[in-house]
Amino acid sequence: MTKKNQHVTPRPDGWAVKGEGNSRATSVHPTQKEAREVARQAAINNGSELFVHGRNGQIRERNSYGPDPYPPKG
Repeated sequence: MTKKNQHVTPRPDGWAVKGEGNSRATSVHPTQKEAREVARQAAINNGSELFVHGRNGQIRERNSYGPDPYPPKG
């Protein structure tokens, strides 16, 4: 299974959930909250990261659901 990061991005018709590198959205939702929950579940299942973008396209939230090393290296 590939660890595709999940992105929640704005669209004219709502909010899209899109796997990193995909050209098409996985799903489209009327609210950011609904899209975030779907993307969060996909990120948990994939052990990847979730990026939530604001209306301006900038990343406003980032969460990691993968195996983070503890203690951190460096």
